[in-house]
Amino acid sequence: MTPGSDEYYMKMALTEAEKAAGRDEVPVGAVVVAAGTVIARAHNLTETLNDPTAHAEMQAITAATSYLGGKYLTGCTLYVTVEPCVMCAGALAWSQVTTLVWGAPDPKKGFTTTGADILHPKTEVRTGVMAEECSAIMKKFFRKKRDNS
Repeated sequence: MTPGSDEYYMKMALTEAEKAAGRDEVPVGAVVVAAGTVIARAHNLTETLNDPTAHAEMQAITAATSYLGGKYLTGCTLYVTVEPCVMCAGALAWSQVTTLVWGAPDPKKGFTTTGADILHPKTEVRTGVMAEECSAIMKKFFRKKRDNS
């Protein structure tokens, strides 16, 4: 994996997803990169914080804007292991993130299922980065959940 490549940063997001799985959270991880520097890392914390809005993307947006000292993520790329939901896509639009890269699609809850053009009009989107690995961690997590119930 070449440092600075989409795969390089998605691997970091997968590491965050593994942390989420270790906490019995839905394994979604996110990383925000600005000028080649990782400025935020996050994973789902909805169970831990008892907060339905504590998605990986929301945590990453908050950490990145705090790091930058402003509410906009222009010039930043957010890498997330799974396609964002409508809530997270809306937050990414408000943050004016320059680029969104996701691994696995979410055919049930992903924002693209609405057909709405939610993201900021200037946001570039790249999909399918390490899709198999991103999908595999989700499938493993939910298979384990089913087997234990």
